[in-house]
Amino acid sequence: MGRLDTVELETGAGIDLGVIWLHGLGADGYDFEPIARELDLPFGARFVFPHAPVRPVTINGGIEMRAWYDILSFGPSGPEDEAGIRASAEAVRQLIGREIDRGLSRDQIVLVGFSQGGAVVLHTAVRETEPLAGVIALSTYLPLAAKLELEAAAASRDIPILMAHGSVDPLIDISFGTLSRDLLVAAGYLVDWRTYPIDHGVCAAEISDISSWLAGLRRA
Repeated sequence: MGRLDTVELETGAGIDLGVIWLHGLGADGYDFEPIARELDLPFGARFVFPHAPVRPVTINGGIEMRAWYDILSFGPSGPEDEAGIRASAEAVRQLIGREIDRGLSRDQIVLVGFSQGGAVVLHTAVRETEPLAGVIALSTYLPLAAKLELEAAAASRDIPILMAHGSVDPLIDISFGTLSRDLLVAAGYLVDWRTYPIDHGVCAAEISDISSWLAGLRRA
């Protein structure tokens, strides 16, 4: 996977936080740009919204769409596109490196992802040997969960994690999210878990909580 094309948005004066935000299956980097404008953070932030590459997706009959990896089956126990997940994680690491080259330190960089994008940021963050400021995983799950114990980096154990899920999500059942949360907690991660009475999406209360959580990172 080559360097990802991105949409970028800077808010506030100066840049105190870099937020790399991955969209879900079939969407693109523009999907969450409007929400970034609503966060009203008390400091300057640079939001980077990469576009996933276009590829065939097995569960959608092989139709090509933007996807971070192929989805081979539904549910937590089916086969996974390990190569695709790892390739997307490496592409995210390249974006992290670009933010560092632009003057930010790792403790000023947050990964955010929704659905399939959330799976990629969780996978990436727990393997980072130099921890980031935080990770926000929305309506998602931890991929390659069986390899967490072997591959998780000790330095990543202190990374703040916010996981949020709709209680009536028909696409990624909340039980899949809670299973991932429990695996992370058992591995020593501190997970801030939030639920909302919504389906597979985001709501106003969730946006407000994300804003407060991000602001809290810079106060810590």
